[in-house]
Amino acid sequence: MSRTDFFEDPTAPKANSIVVAVSALVRDGQGQILMIRRTDNDKYSIPGGGMEIGETPTQAVIREVEEETGIRVTVTGLVGVFSNPDHVIAYDDGEVRQEFSICFTADPTGGEPRTSSESKVVEWIAPDDLAAHDIHPSIKLRIDTALAGRAEPYYT
Repeated sequence: MSRTDFFEDPTAPKANSIVVAVSALVRDGQGQILMIRRTDNDKYSIPGGGMEIGETPTQAVIREVEEETGIRVTVTGLVGVFSNPDHVIAYDDGEVRQEFSICFTADPTGGEPRTSSESKVVEWIAPDDLAAHDIHPSIKLRIDTALAGRAEPYYT
């Protein structure tokens, strides 16, 4: 299913749903960030996705990272809660979702990078090289917030 992100766009459709999602900033021993290139919008992103019934947020992010990248992780911290009514995601089935994501930090514990139905590229990217990649502003905010090393979690 394809998606279109609308960010601070007055012509965006109105949200008709909100779903709890999770994401993770995963860094390797050299400080590189685990990134995917999404199949649904062709943008680079940190891995993540929707929570399923019966999961905790940390269980969901561990599952999502491994599903999308092949990398197993352990959660190490909370970056923040990101929900912006001016960021909606329109899917081709008619759903228009307001962004709501709990973002964590995580360390890799095993696995090998591989693509999935949601990721056409999986790679470790140095923070200084992020500007060369097409990253949605909402994901860039999560990355920048995590790299800033705030003492308290971010929230809107």
